[in-house]
Amino acid sequence: QVQLVESGGGLVQPGGSLRLSCAVSGSTSDYYAMGWFRQAPGKEREGVSCISRRGDNTYYAESVTGRFTISRDDAKNTVYLQMNSLEFEDTAVYYCAAARTSLPAALLFRRPDLFDFWGQGTQVTVSS
Repeated sequence: QVQLVESGGGLVQPGGSLRLSCAVSGSTSDYYAMGWFRQAPGKEREGVSCISRRGDNTYYAESVTGRFTISRDDAKNTVYLQMNSLEFEDTAVYYCAAARTSLPAALLFRRPDLFDFWGQGTQVTVSS
């Protein structure tokens, strides 16, 4: 059974940075395309970013483009989300997810139903 464990969340001031990590266990991460999603209080879950299975393409939500960077280190079975220039609106629980697909990241981003495994989430709070 694949398990995903997020870490790296916390409280940060606007303009600050955080790096989220998603550790994959129970399988090797290179079998999966990976994604980051978030859910703010009172809002629906939304996609943040995806990275293809091979790591050769990525996709970002418009709201985070230019500020967030997704990456993967399959030797460590870990996926990262570097978040810079954080804004109040980035406050949410962040989830990573794994999909057994070779779809390009841009297509996978629009298909959250294809993600087979989800982590429990890590809280990111942007506050002054």
